[in-house]
Amino acid sequence: MDSTDLADLIDELTATAKDASSGRAARTIRGGHEHALRETVIALRAGHELAEHESPHEATLQVLRGRVRLVAGDESWDGVSGDHLTIPSRRRSLEALDDSVVLLTVSNRVP
Repeated sequence: MDSTDLADLIDELTATAKDASSGRAARTIRGGHEHALRETVIALRAGHELAEHESPHEATLQVLRGRVRLVAGDESWDGVSGDHLTIPSRRRSLEALDDSVVLLTVSNRVP
């Protein structure tokens, strides 16, 4: 059975993101391309983003710390610690409004 201390990982990734020129750091804590489910913890410094991208896979986003904005087409969603969102299946981007950490869960199966 695998276990991850999310509090420690959040602190570690936040520190790494602060020192990174990209303003972000991430670690996959479950799965990968060979599994049906992948969970990745992503830290973003305020003002940094994951640029617009698309994925055919089902995905959810949980805000673990901070405030983020998910933009998908004409829609946007502001999330704060504790919020959970099913990510739309169209092009989207994610911006950190504050120093933030999110848990991205992606199914590697195309619906």
